[in-house]
Formats: sequence, C-alpha cells, structure tokens
Amino acid sequence: MKGSMRRDVTLSRLGLAMRAGKVISGEDAVVGAVRSGKARLVIVSEDISENTYKKIREKCAFYGVQLLQGYSRWELGHSIGKPERVAVAVTDDNFANLIRKGFAEIGGGGTD
Repeated sequence: MKGSMRRDVTLSRLGLAMRAGKVISGEDAVVGAVRSGKARLVIVSEDISENTYKKIREKCAFYGVQLLQGYSRWELGHSIGKPERVAVAVTDDNFANLIRKGFAEIGGGGTD
C-alpha cells in the first residue's frame, strides 16, 4: 500500500472514531480530556504553534498519554468533519490502537 493510501486509512480511522463519539477536538477540550484521564491518545498537527505544542506535550507527559504529531490542521479537522483542528484526543483504547498502527505504517512522527 502506498504512503498516501495509508495516510488516508489512518485519517479514515480517526473519522470513524469521531462518528462513534470517541474523539474530542480543540486545544482546551483535549487538555481537559488528558487531565481527566479520558484521553487514550492525542494527535497534534504538524503546523501547531510552539506554545500550544509545548502545553499539550507537557500535559501528555505528566499524565502518561501518548502524543503523536502528524497531518496538517486542515487534514485533522476534515477527517472528523470539523473546521481546522490542531489537536484531537481519542478516548477509546481500540480506536487509539488502530490509529497508532496506522501511524506506524506510514512512519508517522510519534513524539514519545
């Protein structure tokens, strides 16, 4: 499978998780999900600001939530049927594992 097809599959999995009600999006909501223990995986866009990235990275590190970085803010938002998003949290272990697998297949930029 070509890299772009894998990329599409991973974004499709994120969309499926959203339709199942297992995705939280937006910077403040994602930080809240990490703090509350709901987040199983956090994905931030490649074009996130340094300050926002640092804030989310530190929260994920403190609470032990895996953080991955990849895709543009447009791709993340579009995949979940929303406007541009710089951060999304997956709240279900099974969906989180599927998305992690997709990142590994495309050589996604995991941060931890």
